Formats: sequence, structure tokens, C-alpha cells
Amino acid sequence: MRQEVVLAMLAKEPSHGYQLRARLREALGPLGDAMNAGHIYVTLTRLEKAGLVAVEVPADGADRSDRKAYGLTPDGQQRVAEWIAEVSWPKPDLAEFHLKLVAAASAGLADPLTVVDTQRRELLRRLRDAQRAAMAESARSNAALLLEGIVLRLQADLRWLEACEQNWTHRRSGS
Repeated sequence: MRQEVVLAMLAKEPSHGYQLRARLREALGPLGDAMNAGHIYVTLTRLEKAGLVAVEVPADGADRSDRKAYGLTPDGQQRVAEWIAEVSWPKPDLAEFHLKLVAAASAGLADPLTVVDTQRRELLRRLRDAQRAAMAESARSNAALLLEGIVLRLQADLRWLEACEQNWTHRRSGS
């Protein structure tokens, strides 16, 4: 799991590691069952060392080192904003992109439909480039099959983005 996913889940509010794990499991459904809880704590420790998160002190000042709540630092907030705006294709991690949409919506970081549209524009650009390259190749060249695979993959990814758009449009309309 990328560090940015954990940072994005903290964008809404400071949280304990177990709360982050619960949010991730909820966002991923059955795919989240295989998530290693220890990995979240290792990631939080790394993020803290990098200055992207800080341990929040309880309002009563009590030392609860066994129940640390982590919140984003300004550098962490900047990293999340950059990640939300990033175009990650051609090697998308669908679960990561899904979490990007969930985090963007829940923390008010970005409109999920805008994130989907940005990805779609990039995929369409890459699809046009791949189709042009495929048309320039002879049908028997070594590259023709690879280019066909790239075109098919991009078309499938575009269909999935359409499903994402429909889902988030449906959520927005509340029906």
C-alpha cells in the first residue's frame, strides 16, 4: 500500500492505526480482508519520520503511547494534494485509484468526478497515441501485437472509469 493512501485517509481527521485499518477495510470491501494491520503501523512510523504525519496529543494531555492518533502535517497535506492530482496510468492499481476517490470525497480534497475526468482525458490521449502507432505498424511486425494489447488495455480502463463515473454520479444524486 502506498504511503499516500494512508495520508489521504488521515486527511479527513486524525486517527488511530486501528481506525485507519477499519476505514480501508470499509472502502475496499472483501479486498481489505487480506490487509496486514502491521503494515499500516509501519507506514505510519515511516510517515512520522518523514515529517508527513505527527502524533496528536490528547486534549487531556494524558500519555497514551499505546493509542497514538496521527494527523497530517502541512507537508503531509501537500503530498496528499499532489497524489490526488497525479495521473497514474498506464499501470493503475485499481484499488489505489478507488481509495483515491473515496479519500477525495470523504475528506473534501477533490471532487471524485473531476479526478475520474482527469484520468479519462489522460487515457484518451494515450489511446490516440497507441492507435496511431498501431496503424503505422504492419500487421505482421513484432510491435503490432504489443500495440494491440496496449489499445485493448486502455479501452478496458476507460470502460472502468465510466463505471466509476456512474457510481459517483449515483452517489451524488442520492438515489
